[in-house]
Order: sequence, then C-alpha cells, then structure tokens
Amino acid sequence: MIYDVACLRPEADFLRVGIVPPETLSIDYLSPADQQLAATLAQVRALVIPAVGPKLEPALFENRTIQLVQVTGAGVDRLDEPAMRKFGIAVANVPGSSNDAVAEYAVSCALMLLRRIAWADGEIRLGNYGEIRSRMIAASLPGLADLIVGVVGLGTIGTAVAEAFHRMGSRIVYYDPIATGSDATERMAAQPLSLRELLQQADVVTLHVPLIPATEGLIGASELACMKRDAVLINAARGGIVDEAALAARLASGDLGGAALDVYAEEPPSSSNPLFALDGDATRRVLFTPHIAGVTRQSWANLFRSSWENVVRVLDRGEAPLNRVY
Repeated sequence: MIYDVACLRPEADFLRVGIVPPETLSIDYLSPADQQLAATLAQVRALVIPAVGPKLEPALFENRTIQLVQVTGAGVDRLDEPAMRKFGIAVANVPGSSNDAVAEYAVSCALMLLRRIAWADGEIRLGNYGEIRSRMIAASLPGLADLIVGVVGLGTIGTAVAEAFHRMGSRIVYYDPIATGSDATERMAAQPLSLRELLQQADVVTLHVPLIPATEGLIGASELACMKRDAVLINAARGGIVDEAALAARLASGDLGGAALDVYAEEPPSSSNPLFALDGDATRRVLFTPHIAGVTRQSWANLFRSSWENVVRVLDRGEAPLNRVY
C-alpha cells in the first residue's frame, strides 16, 4: 500500500486525548527503529514526528517525495537543518501549545525546591516529623512573592513562564540576546540583563532556549558559581544546555539551593550520569522528571490538532504550511 503520511507516533497517542487523525489521508504508523522506515519515506508526502527522540539521519530524506516534516511540538533538533534545506523539505512545528504546561511545571518545581516539599515528604515517611518541621521553620523558607526569577530565553514559552511567575508576585529579569521589549515585558516590568548579571541576582533561574551551538554548555561551572547559594535552577528546555557534571559538583558542595531537571544530555540518562551519584542532603535538592514539562492532556490535544491541521493544509489543499521553521 502507498501511504500519504508516515507518522512516528502511535495512533493511540492521538486517540488518547481525543484527536482523530484525518481520514482523508492514509497514514503509516512506524517507530524510528522500524526496518520499513526508509522504504516508507521513499513514497510518502509528509512525515509527522514527536519533538523528542533520536536524531533522524539526513540520508533518510535524500531523493524523497516528502513535502513536509511536521513536528508535534516546538523543538526541531531531531532534524539536520542544512540537509532539510538542501533537499527543499519544509519543516514546521507547533509553537506555543505547551506554554501553559511548561509554565505550570516551572512554578511547581520552584515551589517544591524552595519550600523543600519533597524533602519534607521523605523525612516524614522516615518518622522524622518533628525534626523536619523544626528545620523548615528555622530555615524561614521563601515563597515566590518578591523573589527574583531569571528567565533565560524569552520566546513564546519563556514569556509564558515569566508571566506565570509574575502572577505569583515574583520580580522578573531575563536574558535573551535577540528578544526586544514587548507588551508582555512592559506589563511585567521585566528587566533585561546579561547572563552573568541574571545568574548573580536571581533566586530562581529557569531555562527556555533551544539546543543550538550557541546554547550548548551555556550553564557551566563558571556560570553556576555566579548563582546565589540558595538559588534554584530549572531546566525544562533541552539537555546539553547545562553541564551536568558541573551541576552535580555544585549541588554536592552545598553551594546551590536545588535543581529541577526535565531534560538530560543523554535521554534516557545513563546510570553513570553524575547527578545520580549524589548522596546525603544533595539528593534531596534535586527533582528529576522524564521530559514531560510540556506534556498534559490539554497540551497534547492542542499540539496534535494543530499538527494534523497543518498536514491537511499542505497535502489536501496545496497551501503553504503554517509555522514553517525552515
């Protein structure tokens, strides 16, 4: 059978959140490891892929009939940009549909770390109710009101995150070399800073930049050394932006209040990841999640609906794709 679309998500993902893929198109559901992938890509007109997953080799797209690669998310780093441009294949994403989910995640993690909620849960389970309560009261733990939140990357997601913290009463500073003032920054009285200035001032640092050569290793040992001793770091962007060994060292020394990590340099992370070797109090100051910051039932429904509408727009109506990245 000749298909119109190859999709690297199972159909169940769409149906689970109430999105029915278009019946006007024939769709072959595959995995990246499927031996039939190359043969299928040789005859389809579009490819639909998750934003998260292994990189797709340029050879898969050479001499193909594919008109569109639709990413069901914002990140396009699974694809080789020079190759896609060379082959003339349009790549489109869905920016903004997971904004609220990521913002909820960032605020939740900041509160979990600042107020030591997971730490307290663990101690109470060990029978240490009185001791942990006394320690938490003595520590005079902060909420988010009046804290300085530094947002690194003020795109659509970063702006949504900043606005969520602003609603909690936080003061917003941001670093983004290409962002300019906007209605949102004015409304929040958000202050632009250099990266070093942001790291020195912020009580919460939250990362929302793509993984590109300019951002790889953006937060390393020298940057972490700039941060306040009780500050917390949240990475819900991409693995590789933070030097994990340097972060582990900083946490082990007690010179960082905490970190929440939704993404890793290697996914899934290996057992040799230095962050997994932390012990003692350092382990209580880290939250690990499996790349789900933007994943809620609502966000997936929005992402999937927009993705399929774009595929139909291109294949059935012959129109240019929306949100074309390159």
